[in-house]
Amino acid sequence: MEDFRRTYLRLCKEGGIDTQESVLAQLDTRTVTGSTKLDLSGQSITVDTCSVLGRVLQNDTVFTEIIFSDCMLSEEGVKQLLNGLCSNTTVKMLDLKGNNMRGTGAEILGQLLVRNKMLRRLVLEWNALGMWEEGFAIFCEGLASNTSLTQLDLRNNQINHQGAAELCIALKRNSTLQDLDLRWNNIGLLGGRSLLEAMQQNRTLLKLEMAGNNIPSDTLRAIEQSMNHNTDRQSTLRESRSKTQVLGKEIQLLKEEKSRQFLSLMETIDRQKDEMGRSSRNSSIRLGHLQEALNEQKSVMNSLTAKLQMTEAALALSEQKSHDLGELLTRVKMEKTELRDKQSRDMKKEHEESALREAKLLKEVNALSEKNLQLRNKLDETERRCKMQQEQIFELKQELANSTAELKLRLAQTEERLDMEKRRSKQALEDMDSLRQKEVDHLTRHQEDSERGLQDRILKLEGQRIQLEEELSRVKASLVTERAQAEEELGKVRAQVRLEEQQHLRSLEEKLRAVRQSRDESQNHCTQQKQSIAELQARVGQQSIEMDTLRRRIEELQQELAGKEQEKLAEVTRVRVELQEQVGHLQAERTAQGGLKEKIAALEREMKVLSATHREALLDKESEISSVLERLRIREGEIQRMREDEAQRASFLQNAILTYVQGSPLAHFSPKK
Repeated sequence: MEDFRRTYLRLCKEGGIDTQESVLAQLDTRTVTGSTKLDLSGQSITVDTCSVLGRVLQNDTVFTEIIFSDCMLSEEGVKQLLNGLCSNTTVKMLDLKGNNMRGTGAEILGQLLVRNKMLRRLVLEWNALGMWEEGFAIFCEGLASNTSLTQLDLRNNQINHQGAAELCIALKRNSTLQDLDLRWNNIGLLGGRSLLEAMQQNRTLLKLEMAGNNIPSDTLRAIEQSMNHNTDRQSTLRESRSKTQVLGKEIQLLKEEKSRQFLSLMETIDRQKDEMGRSSRNSSIRLGHLQEALNEQKSVMNSLTAKLQMTEAALALSEQKSHDLGELLTRVKMEKTELRDKQSRDMKKEHEESALREAKLLKEVNALSEKNLQLRNKLDETERRCKMQQEQIFELKQELANSTAELKLRLAQTEERLDMEKRRSKQALEDMDSLRQKEVDHLTRHQEDSERGLQDRILKLEGQRIQLEEELSRVKASLVTERAQAEEELGKVRAQVRLEEQQHLRSLEEKLRAVRQSRDESQNHCTQQKQSIAELQARVGQQSIEMDTLRRRIEELQQELAGKEQEKLAEVTRVRVELQEQVGHLQAERTAQGGLKEKIAALEREMKVLSATHREALLDKESEISSVLERLRIREGEIQRMREDEAQRASFLQNAILTYVQGSPLAHFSPKK
């Protein structure tokens, strides 16, 4: 406001124009109150002041209402003032009441309506805009092209039926004017009909004041009915707009909600896909590692099975050789059955017992081999426990070394005892009678030959035993050390038993020969032989005890193998359970994805239902609008018929008036100014 005052004073000073005290007083008052309304009503404003105010208002952004009512503005002053308002962008209300504006003012107002796009209300009461038809026509053209004015006051402007016709042309083109006041003009019957015709095309004018214009009441009622139609149409349009806006907002909200839900679903699906991909990759990596480990273990097992087959073949050969040696021994025994009746029976019993033991051991070995064959397919994860088993293998090696040392010591002791027995037998033979020397020599030669054959066989068996021990030592380096140790122990036990039996047989044969040569003379020697036999039986008992300990050791090894089998089975079951859990998780994720897909389908169905309902609502609205338009067409037809009737009656009345005027002495009456 202060800027407006300073600009006004500056322009007055630059133009050498005297400032009007009344205008300054009003500006000071507005500056104090801070109002946005410039009220200069009732002030006598000069042309120079109007030009300065027009220049100030050209760029003003403060005032929204300007009142120049009853200021007696001249044509030039109005022109200067309105030229400044043409480029103003804030004034929404202009009051020019009672300024006696005529043709020039009407032209400037037309230009104002064309150029100004912010003016909403224009008050032109108590002017003379309708006196000059050309100026009022320009004003009507500006009104037709205006797109912002909603209220226009043209009361008491001497508008006749021709001006009303120009105004009707403007109303047909205008689409924003809602309130028009034409009271107290000279529109008349023809102007009223023109306005009624214009109202048939105008759909935005809601209020039209027509009092004091000499218009028939039926025309006024028709115009009022048109106004009512426009009011109803505007109300229905507002309702439809509001409903469409509400529906549009709801649809937009639904779209946004659906888009958010869809985006969230897509994000969850992407996350689940990523998790499934990671889990599948991890599971594939783990399966690849497990498959590699299984392949390695299969290769190790194949090598171990090959080694086991080789050792089994060697053991079969050794057993075949031992069987051949046994047959040879039986043949020797059959040759000497006549010399040892009772003792042969005892030895047969002992041999049967040893055979039974050997059969039991063979059965156990076969059972162990069968168990090992069964364990071939179950040794998938033994490499992971190789470290622990290596320690056990080391301990078993130590035990094996200790047992071999003990067996060697026992073998040395038995050899020493055999030497002692040989020396004793030699001494006994030297004491024999010279009479039987030849027979003794013959028997000794035969015995030496048999001893040499037996010693050769013993050496061969020992070589075979050494080879078996070497093969068993090579097998010990593999993962099947327990069975190799058991087989080695069984081979050693067999060799030891066979050696002891052979030694025992040799000693018995020597004693039998000595008894046959001198039964009566060497009773003491027989008693000594019996004692040695008892000692040998005790040794056989000790060997049987040792075999029992070895059997218990084998059973312990079998138990350890069973425990390892159980551990392997537990590990396999654990891996299977983990794989089943992973499969269950994947199936659960798959079901969750199916549920999400079902939800998406349900949401799409809901969207389709909503769109269908919306389309149905729009169709209903369109049908309602079409029905309203149909009713409007019917009403317009009725109005058209009424208009035709009125025109016919007006033509009859005009003819009657013309005949009356032609017959009357007065030519015509001039209209009042």
